[in-house]
Amino acid sequence: MSEKKELLTTNRKALTINLDERAYGTFAEIGAGQEVARVFFQAGGAAGTVAKTISAYDMNFSDAIYGKAPRYVSQERLGLMLDHEYNLLIERLAAQRGERTHFFVFADTVATKGFKTASNDAHGWLGVRFQSEPGSAPSEVVLHVRMWDKENVLQQDALGVAGTNLMYAAFYYRDDPKRFIESLVDNLGIERLEVDMLKFSGPAFAQVDNRLMSLYLVQHGLTNAVMFGPEGNVLQPSEVLYKKAILVERGSFRPVTHVNVDMLNCATAQFVQEPDVKGKDVVVIMEITMNNLLAAGELDAPDFLSRVDLLGELGFATMISNYSEYYRLTSYFRRYTKEMIGVSMGINNLLEIFNEKYYEHLEGGILESFGRMFKNAVKLYVYPMRQEAFDRYLNVGGVAAPGSHVGHAFAANVLITAKNVHVAPHLRNLYDHLLENHYIDTLVGFDRDVLGIFSRDVLQRIREADPIWEQMVPPTVALAIKKRRLFGYVDPEPAPTSSDPVAVG
Repeated sequence: MSEKKELLTTNRKALTINLDERAYGTFAEIGAGQEVARVFFQAGGAAGTVAKTISAYDMNFSDAIYGKAPRYVSQERLGLMLDHEYNLLIERLAAQRGERTHFFVFADTVATKGFKTASNDAHGWLGVRFQSEPGSAPSEVVLHVRMWDKENVLQQDALGVAGTNLMYAAFYYRDDPKRFIESLVDNLGIERLEVDMLKFSGPAFAQVDNRLMSLYLVQHGLTNAVMFGPEGNVLQPSEVLYKKAILVERGSFRPVTHVNVDMLNCATAQFVQEPDVKGKDVVVIMEITMNNLLAAGELDAPDFLSRVDLLGELGFATMISNYSEYYRLTSYFRRYTKEMIGVSMGINNLLEIFNEKYYEHLEGGILESFGRMFKNAVKLYVYPMRQEAFDRYLNVGGVAAPGSHVGHAFAANVLITAKNVHVAPHLRNLYDHLLENHYIDTLVGFDRDVLGIFSRDVLQRIREADPIWEQMVPPTVALAIKKRRLFGYVDPEPAPTSSDPVAVG
């Protein structure tokens, strides 16, 4: 079905579905009231759409109906609800009206601001399982939301709108994934609702790549960060990061090189030995910013997927974020954990952190940014760089902090480290304070032979068919690039054989 791109009201969306004679199903909601069902009843015509509504608040009733799950507000609980209600719907109504009906189940399990608690960790799981054609195998959309309103009644209202948006998108926008995603915050805005995880499955979405859909969540501002597992599966950040010690490395990973892997291995070895980390669960993440993905002006979807695929080949989880500044990234992690956070980086990134132009929007400038970044057990692990490589970095567009430099009298084989790098003179005391108090540490145990490798050089060599690039990346990465022909790789011309004609002249 096609729709003009005007913003439909929530009531109009619910009424449109209610007047669709093919749609018929169940609303099952736990927490915050039956907010989505309420919208459909208030819109009118719900008798033609709603087979049943249910809200099993009591844990004993809920467990008896759906079975037990580790947490009541969880993806597992949502899955149990969708399974039970959809199977029941088909069992009871398929014979009666299955030939003319698109059966559906909408379910949510939500925690809003409590009546007796000050906590405002309002979030929930929403899902819709539906038939795209009568009698077809079901398709499904599952998402996780956070509600930012301060009052319980407003959070409930936001949930009703979000659930209606999801239902409408599943019925009418499923062939336009970008519009599907943008419509999830219709009549709400990102100020009231965040969607930080989204997953499509089933025949209606056979051509949908969930990683790309998650990327669109960040690109369109519905969330600031999304995560993928090594197998390319979409992860929910709060479930992965909750109460974990976190080590993150930022990069372009275009493609991932020996340096990227060596840097993270060295940082991991030091991070797990920290007194505050020993014995704790640790999450290791490779992170790419949207600014990096949009460096060429537009999002290159195949390029993005290639980077995530290659990081997955090495067993790394990947995060895509909108956090250009490191202090914003560490603040994001603080949503989910009080444990130590480690950030692995090269000398060039360290100097970028000390570039004051990035903090002009902060009232307290660079001091405010450092206060936010280091206030709760955060440490920077800095990977060394050869002097000639650092000079080359500056010459190809890298920008060091104003007045920063390294000693050019050093011999070419001397390394630039966190201990001998120079920052702007007026920031030197600040830098020394951070270094002496181990907010910044130099990485040790690194592989000196790989220090001169840069992703941009690997990329250029791939495009120029220079086989040296294969020595600059891990073997599994080289194999994947050649097998999938990533980053412009072209198979080399076969060598002539003795049977080939020989030119005479």
